[in-house]
Amino acid sequence: MAYRVEFSSRAARDLATLFEEINASESVPAARWFNGLENALDTLQSSPRRCPTAPESERTRRRLRHLLYGKKPHVYRVIFEIDEPHKIVTVTTIRHGARESAAPDELR
Repeated sequence: MAYRVEFSSRAARDLATLFEEINASESVPAARWFNGLENALDTLQSSPRRCPTAPESERTRRRLRHLLYGKKPHVYRVIFEIDEPHKIVTVTTIRHGARESAAPDELR
């Protein structure tokens, strides 16, 4: 059974901000990269459990996972949580891979 992928308000804002920051509406390579990110997000519908546990899991005491997308130095982390009984994947934040681990208040 497929999972439904939902975005927290923060993750939706992160995605919109990323689109603007890379100038995806004006640059073909940036738009291609962004479309690839969206395609990677779509794969969470079928196999979210393939992604490893996120480092933030221990600190937040939640079962967070992360999907890595991109090539160095442009790797982004999609941090998400799986609600197995309801088959829902909730993306909590999308952040550059070089940033420090997300603080608990960023993962609500």
